[in-house]
Amino acid sequence: MSNAAAPVTQGPDRSDGPVHVAIIMDGNGRWAAARGLPRAEGHRRGVEALRRVVRAAHDLGIRYLTIFSFSSENWSRPASEIGDLFGLLRRFIRNDLATLHGDGVRVRVIGERAGLESDICALLNEAEELTRDNTKLNLIVAFNYGSRQEIARAAQRLAREVAEGRRDPSSIDADTLGHYLDAPDIPDPDLIIRTSGEQRLSNFLMWQSAYSELVFLPIHWPDFDKAALEGAIAEYARRERRFGGLAAKTAS
Repeated sequence: MSNAAAPVTQGPDRSDGPVHVAIIMDGNGRWAAARGLPRAEGHRRGVEALRRVVRAAHDLGIRYLTIFSFSSENWSRPASEIGDLFGLLRRFIRNDLATLHGDGVRVRVIGERAGLESDICALLNEAEELTRDNTKLNLIVAFNYGSRQEIARAAQRLAREVAEGRRDPSSIDADTLGHYLDAPDIPDPDLIIRTSGEQRLSNFLMWQSAYSELVFLPIHWPDFDKAALEGAIAEYARRERRFGGLAAKTAS
């Protein structure tokens, strides 16, 4: 992936709502199990929830929406379930890409593409190329993604430059490494939401989430909707983000 763009500078100034919301879409299997349904049905209903949330993010003026669709650890799941997940991805892109494009959504993909099936790579490339110039909402799909792996890839790129004599090791700082991540031009998430009640990041955007607000919701992903998103944003708005500094009333 290209690393030509410089990272977006982060700071404590923000509007009333989050610019970038990231979501760990968790609980499809548990949603299905609670209803005596196969896990594949939970994943199918999860895609319906994704459609609702993309529309909601667009309506609420969110500029960046990142979704954790398939992690690098998900390969340990049964082959049949991985096949179901990939089938849903294929259908989502084929059925929804025209609508996303018409709504001005730009699709971007982060994660490792080496080793993926050729038709999956072709679909991901098609989605990115078709929507490249759209400006209404940036939909970032974390696919075959792991944050530790992303950081390792960035370190490898820097190490090659040092080995080739193109970079002085003493010039490498946090900003430099951030520039070599998968999408350095995307601002860090203001808000990370995880559904299903689990309270951990699970190797998702660990570098970028240094100052993100985390909201953990007890509902499973297939039940997530615009009201749930608005509730998470309301919780975000109640918090004071200090970015390592002092609270405003303390500093005054």
